[in-house]
Amino acid sequence: MFFNVLSQVTVLLILIMLGVLLTKLKMLNDVTVKQMTDIVLLLVTPCVIIKSFMREFDPSLIKQLLLSFLISVIVHVFCIVIACLSLHERDKSREKVLRFAAVFSNCGFMSVPLLESILGDIGVFYGSAYLAVFNVLVWSYGIFLMSGNRKELSLKKIIVNPGIIGITVALLIFFLNIPLHKVPIISQPIGFLAGLNTPIPMIIIGYHLANSNLFEAIKNLKAVFSMVLKLFIFPLVTLFGMYFCGIRGDVLVAITISVSAPAAAITTMFSSKFGGDTSLSVSMVSLSTIISIISMPIIITIAQIIA
Repeated sequence: MFFNVLSQVTVLLILIMLGVLLTKLKMLNDVTVKQMTDIVLLLVTPCVIIKSFMREFDPSLIKQLLLSFLISVIVHVFCIVIACLSLHERDKSREKVLRFAAVFSNCGFMSVPLLESILGDIGVFYGSAYLAVFNVLVWSYGIFLMSGNRKELSLKKIIVNPGIIGITVALLIFFLNIPLHKVPIISQPIGFLAGLNTPIPMIIIGYHLANSNLFEAIKNLKAVFSMVLKLFIFPLVTLFGMYFCGIRGDVLVAITISVSAPAAAITTMFSSKFGGDTSLSVSMVSLSTIISIISMPIIITIAQIIA
């Protein structure tokens, strides 16, 4: 089972290394990567979510979906509290990066491809709950954490972002039982676009890896602790917390995959925009991505065994 998960992660690693190679060959630059990122965020990720909800309405799935939402909220609140209590730094530009990176997972770029490859559409179906909570909190608490200014908060940013729009459309399709899966002229383009969700994000991560200074995070003990929280402590507490609460099956595995992803790529974007330590953020995102190639198979395998 471990090797099945490892093989899936290895596929992602190969695509990441392709991104590194393309960067070294000068085939990728800031402009092209920004455009690729926009395509993924604005078009591909919403299509992945919508595709997972294009199914016959099944009342039995509602309880599991609502449970996934509840767990996702609890997990994020828990991570925020622990990060605030345990991660302190005199340099506030570094402190907010340490906390942000510990709390927010790369649940769009890293988790969704794994959810789809390991659990199929039902994995994305449950994982979309985590992605929805992530989007609400990253555009509210995340902005406040990085900017330190409540004036930066915007209801429009919370509601009108690609993740929330995609999930809203998907929920409407599911609850109204709209049979888009039976209409090839609509379902096939959505499927083709959703298929881009694995290669493009991995190539983007490879670009950032090629341009990062990994050693900066290694030299900072608090950065190392932040990554230990993100990659090991938070996923394992979440996993066993769900287990001891009696949660089993695909929900347990899907949430575990979402939580165990490395630091969110948006850590660097927000750091650059709101005066965080951008160099540290790039290093932490990149290094946590590399470490997750080992940590994710271990944690996901434990989840599959006890699920």
